Amino acid sequence: MPHDPALVAETRAWFSKAGNDLRAGTFELGAVPPLTSDIVFHTQQAAEKAMKGFLTWHGRVYRKTHNLVEIGEACAAIDPTLEPLLRRAAELTEYAWRFRYPGNPEEPTEEEARGALALAHEVFDSLLHRLPSDVRP
Repeated sequence: MPHDPALVAETRAWFSKAGNDLRAGTFELGAVPPLTSDIVFHTQQAAEKAMKGFLTWHGRVYRKTHNLVEIGEACAAIDPTLEPLLRRAAELTEYAWRFRYPGNPEEPTEEEARGALALAHEVFDSLLHRLPSDVRP
């Protein structure tokens, strides 16, 4: 039985946006010097959008939030095997705001940015592979 085309399109759109954030983070890693504060922002955004895509597919309502703890718990309620990964991904939450505005004296290191990018890729891939292939961007 084919899937609902509107649900497929909405879920795919979330994962497409998440993929764009991953691409942006990877691109910014190649800058000299790497744009680490932008990279970590994109990692949080990619994880958030992938999680929201997963929730969308499963018909779960979520509020507008950047809190990956809250969104991750909702995903883990659907698939408990995701819990360890999503607990680790919760650390990306602060990147939604921490380095976005002046006043923070420190920038994330390149190592921190690379680690965050790898974690965001892991979240994206893990969630997407639990869904039907027709939702893949």
